[in-house]
Amino acid sequence: MEFNLLRRKVNNYVILSLTFIAAAITVLPLLFIFYYTISKGITYLSLDFFINMPKPVGEVGGGMANAIVGTLILIGIGSAIGLPVGIMTGIYLADFGRNKLGKVVGFLTDVLSGIPSIVVGVVAYTLVVIPMRHFSAFAGGIALAILMIPTITRTTEEMIKLVPDSFREAGLALGIPKWKTSVNIVLRSAWKGIATGILLGLARVAGETAPLLFTALGNRFWSTKIFQPIASLTVYIYDYAKSPFSEWNQQAWTASLVLIILISLISLLFKFLTRSKYKSR
Repeated sequence: MEFNLLRRKVNNYVILSLTFIAAAITVLPLLFIFYYTISKGITYLSLDFFINMPKPVGEVGGGMANAIVGTLILIGIGSAIGLPVGIMTGIYLADFGRNKLGKVVGFLTDVLSGIPSIVVGVVAYTLVVIPMRHFSAFAGGIALAILMIPTITRTTEEMIKLVPDSFREAGLALGIPKWKTSVNIVLRSAWKGIATGILLGLARVAGETAPLLFTALGNRFWSTKIFQPIASLTVYIYDYAKSPFSEWNQQAWTASLVLIILISLISLLFKFLTRSKYKSR
């Protein structure tokens, strides 16, 4: 009896140790990325970097105000298109997609999630940029929306499936149509989980570069026009990191740090808003 108890304690200790090591292996690369990015990018991080425009080659200083604003515009356009499509598709697959069409939509969603981002950029270039005959923030937003949709769709579907059927039955018993039950009752119950999927989608598209090279292209000047080329942090990081100028290389690290800060702030703001909204209900 004592031997069995000792064996169980040893097994428990071993398993707990392995899970702790696995968690550390997962977190350590992230901490290393944060540390290295902060140590390299803190040099040029100042208020000027946020409010000034890029300087020409050879001039000291400058910032990336246009790229920061451009990144927010691109994320906003992508979210305005991708969030409604992804959430509504997830609702369809969870509550209405138990048929052949639902299986096809689910399969195509999985395929779309595995398509490389550069291919999405080429498709957006063919479907949007060529007909418009110029690059634009709108084309970049469409490319980001396409990348965002699969993550949000699958997260929404899985979260809605976790809602007990009794919630749906209660709505139908009160005479509420099925689609209203899904939107007003089921969706609200699963909202916190769906918000996590939205954050994952936003975090993914905020760091994309390849699709923007084919769509938004970039802009050295201040521009907030949706149907004109626009600057973005990821494209600046790409251009500055491969340049032969050491100052531009340093600014690429600073832009990387700003991008991480921007994604973190968006995540915190979104979590705060969704938590407040959820509590008020």
